[in-house]
Amino acid sequence: MIHHHRSLILDAPPAAVWTVLGRFMQIDEIAPEITRVEALTEGAPGIGAKRRCHFKNGSNLVEEVTEWKPGHSYRVKLMEVGPMPLKEAYAELRVEATAGGKAKVVWGMDYRLKWGLVGWLMGQTMMKIMMGRILDGNLQGLAKRVTAEQTA
Repeated sequence: MIHHHRSLILDAPPAAVWTVLGRFMQIDEIAPEITRVEALTEGAPGIGAKRRCHFKNGSNLVEEVTEWKPGHSYRVKLMEVGPMPLKEAYAELRVEATAGGKAKVVWGMDYRLKWGLVGWLMGQTMMKIMMGRILDGNLQGLAKRVTAEQTA
């Protein structure tokens, strides 16, 4: 698996950040490439919760929660990825407290691409660049949302 992550320190307490991240079915509030989320399960977020994310480019995928640590982190498995070259993929979002009482958010991706060695090379180059842009955009969207909710 190829691992790629980005992190950002937010001027907010971890609990305030988790309030936004913990709204599993509303990831479109922070992820700029996601236009709409379709809840595929009912009830509180946690292990087994599923959502379908619809993207600006017309594609969509399903994410299922495989780990849920309230107030701290969750991990999802990406499924039904359509035309994306992913053979297997997981995303993890984690909130950590810093010494100054701020929140450090880590957004990571673990993925394996189709096409063997060619896919691995593509994953180490083009996919890392693309994933980096997406993760950075998501973190910036999260920062804006957290700031807006703190000042509301």
